[in-house]
Amino acid sequence: MKSLVLAEKPSVAKEIARVLGCGQKHKSYMEGPNYVVTWALGHLVTLAEPEDYDTKYRTWNLEELPILPARMNLKVLKETSHQFRAVSQLCKRDDLSELIIATDAGREGELVARWIMELVKWRKPFKRLWISSQTDKAIREGFASLKPGKAYDNLYASAVCRAEADWLIGLNVTRALTTKYNAQLAAGRVQTPTLAMLMEREQEIAQFQPKPYWSVSADFAGFQAQWREKDGHDGRVWERAAAEAVAARVKGRGAKVEKLRTTEKSEPHPQAYDLTELQRDANKRLGFSAKQTSNVLQRLYEQHKLVTYPRTDSRYLSSDMVPTLKSRLESIAVGPYASIARKLLKSQLPVTKRIVDDSKVTDHHAIIPTEQFVNLSALSADERKLYDLIVRRFIALFYPPYRYDETSVVITVGGDSFYAKGKIRKDEGWKAVYEGAFGGGGGSSSDLEDDEDETGRDAGDREPEQLLPALTQGQTLELRGTRVREGKTKPPARYTEASLLAKMEKYGLGTPATRADIIEKLLSTDTIERAQNRLLPTGKGKQLIELVVDELRRPELTAEWEQQLESIAKGKGDPTRFMAGIREKAVHWVAEVKRETKEYKPHNISHSRCPECGKPMLDVKGKRGKSLVCSDRECGYRRSAEPPMSNRRCPQCHKRMEIHDGKAGKYFQCRPCQFVEKLEDSGAGGRMGRKQQRKLVEQFSDDTSLSNSLGDALKAALKQQDKE
Repeated sequence: MKSLVLAEKPSVAKEIARVLGCGQKHKSYMEGPNYVVTWALGHLVTLAEPEDYDTKYRTWNLEELPILPARMNLKVLKETSHQFRAVSQLCKRDDLSELIIATDAGREGELVARWIMELVKWRKPFKRLWISSQTDKAIREGFASLKPGKAYDNLYASAVCRAEADWLIGLNVTRALTTKYNAQLAAGRVQTPTLAMLMEREQEIAQFQPKPYWSVSADFAGFQAQWREKDGHDGRVWERAAAEAVAARVKGRGAKVEKLRTTEKSEPHPQAYDLTELQRDANKRLGFSAKQTSNVLQRLYEQHKLVTYPRTDSRYLSSDMVPTLKSRLESIAVGPYASIARKLLKSQLPVTKRIVDDSKVTDHHAIIPTEQFVNLSALSADERKLYDLIVRRFIALFYPPYRYDETSVVITVGGDSFYAKGKIRKDEGWKAVYEGAFGGGGGSSSDLEDDEDETGRDAGDREPEQLLPALTQGQTLELRGTRVREGKTKPPARYTEASLLAKMEKYGLGTPATRADIIEKLLSTDTIERAQNRLLPTGKGKQLIELVVDELRRPELTAEWEQQLESIAKGKGDPTRFMAGIREKAVHWVAEVKRETKEYKPHNISHSRCPECGKPMLDVKGKRGKSLVCSDRECGYRRSAEPPMSNRRCPQCHKRMEIHDGKAGKYFQCRPCQFVEKLEDSGAGGRMGRKQQRKLVEQFSDDTSLSNSLGDALKAALKQQDKE
């Protein structure tokens, strides 16, 4: 008897089949002496649509909401139904005694397999392959220690609750808003509170009133010091006269070192990456979007097998991994990592609780390199950059702390005090690992550090990092001059993807695996937009957050749901009770939308009118460019807003040219270099010139294959042209 192995993707199935010795290749599966390996193409099965329950739901009507099926049904996805049929046929084979679930080792991967099993009515035993990397060694070890399938029933229950909750909340509230306001308005369990956080920041910025302030600095021999009213004061003075009075008061007076303190400080290495922290770092240092990081990371994991399981929320390693750490370092000791990795291999690795802690490892440990030999030249530019972040972070785990002496000095000039700080590096420690890194440095070990200034202070007024000369307490100094500098308080910065991911993580919005998709969904629905590297709500998003029910905006509610889902996954929560609460919320929120009296005014109305119903058209951004869409959903008319492209090439840059309609007729225009050419002049279309007409008439007037009447007509046309 053989075992049927169900992977999530063909590429993964191919690697598993190779390791298991399945050499017989078929269209939808691979077979060997002991195993038959097939795949799911991602999701093959999904929750049924409303119209699958009743055809009346094909038309969206506010009066028929909420839609609350007594039992949620499943359906096969049409676009991948061929693969589902193939898997279904395999499941009927008598020579297959068990199923091995080899989909991604996480909540979503469990759902992929279990829903397929439910629809094919699998009743035989099943086991679970649970691995954290795709190397040959990991696959072999995983199949040698398969887990009982029933051990993951709670994870499956949690996944079902998540999917059904998103359906019940997202579908009902989205349909209610869309039909109520006759506009495409989407809401969801996670995306709405995420949008609310962006909107809250936008309101803070709009309400912010800049306030001027002044600061006073003093120049001494080789360093600067900042005036402060007292210990703990930030140095800002809110009246110009007061700042100028300080400068006048100390001018020409003697200075004395009142306090001098040197403290040895150390900064421990940053912890290993989980997915969210890697997405944040890649956004800050490489400019990657969260989705881009996820896609590149998946290739490093699945295709190149160079990193461990990506969708993890843990930043620790498990104790059983300790014996593998040196072999991982040996595998990555190539190219720019050779010297910094081999240095560690000479002695025992310092493994601490900051690196290994079983109690803080969830389904998967942190993202680290595998033991797979790496060929850096085989990686694309983006893969190379992201791999660099992961490898250097892993190597840094075993380096000593960064150590430095911090000297703080208080200098008195009469009754005024000036403060200065200086650093002297003693041991580069883990920071040495980041010399020559793609990201331009190792960053901070503080995971709470953000890339925005919340203080409202001008960056130029922060105390400069400087080297202080040798000073002694009581020493007199020469005050060489003072400077009064004006600044203005700044509003809080808009979110970057890095800072938004941190905020989503803080409030428990989504999971590491879904946060990037939530941001992309908000972008694709024109609810938010990117402005350089910042995220902000669109006009549509600003109105949507006002129209959606108050309770759904609260990140605390979604965080509470995520905690309940996590509790269900651990076997401590009650799925029935959770879903009852979700259904109750769906009923309540749809009723709130029905009662609402606010209006929605499209922010993107164009000057065009719909040719079918006469209503205004909307400018809509899509994956294929801009479109003009009728503002009446029931009309549904749409057309491209982009000018059509011709096959005519620009004579200057050789790019394809656009066709435009002007007052003088049609013309070609090259967008990159703005070259313009009249359509008639090109010979590529439009009204035919006289020379072209005569040439064609002469060509066909004597053609014997034409009828006599047509030939005579052409000759007559030729004579008429000669007369003209």
